[in-house]
Amino acid sequence: MKLKLMMGGLLALLLVGMNATAQKKGKWVTLFDGKTMKGWKGYNMTNIPNAWTIEDGALKINAKSPTTNERGDLLFDKKFKNFELQLMYKVDKGANSGILYLGQELPGKKIYQSAPEYQVLDNENHPDAKAGKNGNRKSASLYDMIPATPQVDKGYGQWNEARIIVKDGHVQHYLNGKKVVEYTLWNEDWKNMVLNSKFKDWADFMNAGGDTRSGYIALQDHGNNVWFKNIKLREL
Repeated sequence: MKLKLMMGGLLALLLVGMNATAQKKGKWVTLFDGKTMKGWKGYNMTNIPNAWTIEDGALKINAKSPTTNERGDLLFDKKFKNFELQLMYKVDKGANSGILYLGQELPGKKIYQSAPEYQVLDNENHPDAKAGKNGNRKSASLYDMIPATPQVDKGYGQWNEARIIVKDGHVQHYLNGKKVVEYTLWNEDWKNMVLNSKFKDWADFMNAGGDTRSGYIALQDHGNNVWFKNIKLREL
């Protein structure tokens, strides 16, 4: 009887702890409902570029054409500091894109000049997969800085599950359920990584998140067909 009471007490404490953790992490919020682009806009724009459409419940960046002549990255119009982001993405053959976070809207600059990037790529057919160092431009990598290991991208035409966690500067990238990148912002290791990357001359990138350590989430227009769906976030 005493053992059962002790086990019951331990279970109750565990459940209390789990509930407290769940409360701290907050509720999941849908950033894209599959039908409208409410909450989104073009980077450094007030409208949505016509290169972005909704197709079969997914946000689609369309390849360059005469009917998609207004280009630009798509930004969710709210800054986040500590969060967990989940979404699905699919790329066309040879396509390139990215998920950017902690970005700033800076006149005359691109968002990738201030925001770390979760790379989205067709590893087999886009030349960027062979550039950089040790595969650090392949899918789910911290672009041009840390390669995603293991590399578990499913290839073009297949849906992949992306997950990004940012908590007090500690960042994790997940791809299809596996943690593939982990790093910490703003410390000496971060500074050294930036200095050894293509971002070395960009002070806004070095100070990702700005003074408030928060920023925008954006989907990149790289001129190729790429789809995003089931986009949701919870603040931590």
